[in-house]
Amino acid sequence: MTKTVPMIRTLQHLGATREDITSFIKKAKSKKTSPKLDVCKNFDNTKLKPVLPANAPIAVVLFAGGGGIEAGMVEAGIRPVIAVEFDPSKPELSKAIAKTHHHNFSEYGCRIIQLTVQEVARLGFIGFPHRPDYLHASPVCANFSQAHTAKAGKGIETADDLTAAIAIAEAIRQLQPRVFTLENVPRYQNSKSFSIILQVLESEGYSVDYSVVNMADFGLPQARRRLVLVASKGFHVAIPAHRKPIGWYEAIAHLIPMMTNSQLLPKQQQALEKFLAGNAPTPLLIERVGGRTQSKYKPGHLPCNTILRSHFTDHKGCNRSKFADIWLADGTVKSLSIQGAAKLQGFPDWYEFSSEAATAGSIIGYSVPPSFATQLFMSAQSILKGAKI
Repeated sequence: MTKTVPMIRTLQHLGATREDITSFIKKAKSKKTSPKLDVCKNFDNTKLKPVLPANAPIAVVLFAGGGGIEAGMVEAGIRPVIAVEFDPSKPELSKAIAKTHHHNFSEYGCRIIQLTVQEVARLGFIGFPHRPDYLHASPVCANFSQAHTAKAGKGIETADDLTAAIAIAEAIRQLQPRVFTLENVPRYQNSKSFSIILQVLESEGYSVDYSVVNMADFGLPQARRRLVLVASKGFHVAIPAHRKPIGWYEAIAHLIPMMTNSQLLPKQQQALEKFLAGNAPTPLLIERVGGRTQSKYKPGHLPCNTILRSHFTDHKGCNRSKFADIWLADGTVKSLSIQGAAKLQGFPDWYEFSSEAATAGSIIGYSVPPSFATQLFMSAQSILKGAKI
């Protein structure tokens, strides 16, 4: 409690309400020292994490998740200093994800704040740097995802979505980042939430570039369509140019021998037989999950299908030990590992995941692919370094 006293005094000085201060004290009392993260075994973490200079550009991240965007930032030479991560609809999962984030980024001086972005905005972004080099937001996308809106045909926008957008707009207005970036599912661009963010960027004088991109066009071995926005003030930063796509097999072939042996389910076997009826044997990635009568599959020369959190958990949020299998031309069947899925999502080798499949899989499924983020921020850095603003 002693450590919270200076913060309470700051809140009082800034005119925070009694309710805000009471809420802060309750959250501070509920925080417990986190045990050491139980990381996944068999990860090749021999690749050293990047060492950043003291004068590295700094970033603030809203809706941080496990730090996919931060991993990309670090690879691009950017230091994340504050990350906000708390989802009240999944509090225990959010705490586990935040613990993994702390494990991977605390050495860079990154402070993880386990409050909602709305709560942080209501408190006036106390302790946040003014004019950071980068501000990123990946607001919760569940209500705009294709799976959620397949029947309705459009996003079911909620009050929480709108207050999240208002909080992001307030962060832009108060912090005045040199560069603002946003990532979300494609349908987010048709929402009122997105309009709120665009309006504040325009009113604050930012140059804005946004489009729906397939991250497979940027070298990710996965088909993943996402809305990406880049905004800057006084200079122009755009989404980077495409890179040569690669297939899923090329990305993880070196990991397959270490993966656990598996057996195909009947519906996977049907999918395999259908493929072999008209094609020569080649490595296949065959999904195990989903209610379809026949499993989805991808030949090795193509990017894999979009990786989702739901692949790793059942409807109750429990671990799924197997979510996809790899069939090789010699008849060998391997269970796709968390490490393999992380590689398909573009995570660097040094990132360490929780040993809980539900936590690790949620981080992978939710994250901005770090390899794409690295390209985005390296492109921005090349322009930012020459900007005299």
